Amino acid sequence: MPDLPASFGEGVPTLRNTATPRIFVAATRQDDGKTTTSVGLFAALQKRFPRIGYIKPVGQRFVDVEGVKVDEDSVLMNDTYRVRTPLRAMSPIAVEPNFTRRFLQKRNVTELHTKVRAAFDEAAWEKDFVIIEGTGHAGVGSVFELSNAAVARLLNAHVVIVSQGGIGRPIDEIAMNLALFEKFGVKVIGVVLNKVLPEKMDLLPFVEEGLARLGLPLLGAVPFNQELRRPTLHQVCGKLGGEFLAGAEHKRRRVGKVVIGAMASHKIEHYLEPDSLLVVSGDREDMIVTAVEACRSRPRPPLAGLVLVDGVLPGPEVLDLLRGSGLPCLACACDAYTAASKITRMTVKTEAADREKIALIQQMVESHVAIDRIIAAGIPQR
Repeated sequence: MPDLPASFGEGVPTLRNTATPRIFVAATRQDDGKTTTSVGLFAALQKRFPRIGYIKPVGQRFVDVEGVKVDEDSVLMNDTYRVRTPLRAMSPIAVEPNFTRRFLQKRNVTELHTKVRAAFDEAAWEKDFVIIEGTGHAGVGSVFELSNAAVARLLNAHVVIVSQGGIGRPIDEIAMNLALFEKFGVKVIGVVLNKVLPEKMDLLPFVEEGLARLGLPLLGAVPFNQELRRPTLHQVCGKLGGEFLAGAEHKRRRVGKVVIGAMASHKIEHYLEPDSLLVVSGDREDMIVTAVEACRSRPRPPLAGLVLVDGVLPGPEVLDLLRGSGLPCLACACDAYTAASKITRMTVKTEAADREKIALIQQMVESHVAIDRIIAAGIPQR
C-alpha cells in the first residue's frame, strides 16, 4: 500500500458505486488533448454501451450556467452528447479566484473529497461506463489535496495518460506523472500520444520501447491535424475582446492564416485565400474596399474575414459597404501586431457547435486508439 498522508480519505463517506466501469483521462500537461480524447472516447463507447457517463471533478475554466459555475468541458460534453446527468454532478469543483486561499484558511479536505465522491455516484447512476476527465498534469490540484492522482484514488479509477507526440520529452514527462499516480496506489493502464506529426509515425516503435521500460503500453497515437487548431471567427472575436460589425452569421467560419494589411491595397490579391483573416487598421479604407470588391467578384469567399484594429472604424459609407457585402468583419482596440500574435498563439478549444470538428475527432480517436483495451482496463480497483 502506498505511503499516503495519514489524513487521506479520513471521514469521507465510502464511494457507493464500485461496480460501474470507469476510466480517468489524465495528461502530462495542460492542453495535451484530454478533452479531445474524452470527446472521441465518449462516441466510441456509445457504440458499445447504451449509457455513458462523464464527470470532470476539478475544473479550472468555467462558465456560469443559471448561476452555477460549471467547467466548460462539462458543458461541451453535455451539449454534444446529452449526457443526462445534472451539470452540478458533472462539474462538482470549480476552482474560481481565491479558491486556493480559502482552502488554506479552512482546510476543508473532507468536505471537498465528499463532494467529489457524491458527484461521481450521481454521474455514474444507471450508466454502463464513465469517463472521468482530469485537469492538467497529475499534480494539478495538490495544493488543495485534489490532485489528479488523489481524485483517481478517491474514485477507484484506472488511468490513461495523454501526452503530445515525440520520444524523449513525452516519456520523461510520463515518468514524472506516473510516479505520483503510483504514490497514490493508482494503476496507469497505458498512454495515448496526441498530435503526432505524420512524418514521425514511423518512430512509434521507439516510443513503445521507452514506455515499456516504464511498464506502460502505447494505447494509441492520434496524428496531428491542422483542422483541429484552426479557430472560428467567433473564438477570434472572444480572444480579441472585439465585436462583429458585419457578417456575424458566418461566425463559425474557420481561420487558417493571418495576414497583416500593411501592403499597398492593390497587392492584396496575392494574399486572398479562403481561410485567411486580414488584419488592418480601420482607417485603411482603400484596403477594406479592395477586400469587399474582391469578395463580390468571386464565386466563393476569398477571405475568412476582416479584423479592424486600433479602435478605429472606417467612415459611414465604407461601413455600409461592409455590412452589405456579407464579408465577416470584427473590430477591436488592440494594434495589428498584438491582434495577429493573439490569434496565431490561440489554444483552440472544441465547442459543441463545431459539428465537423467533433466528427473528425470521433473518427480519429476511433481509428487510432485501442478502445477495447481501455474498456477491458476500466474495471474498478478492488
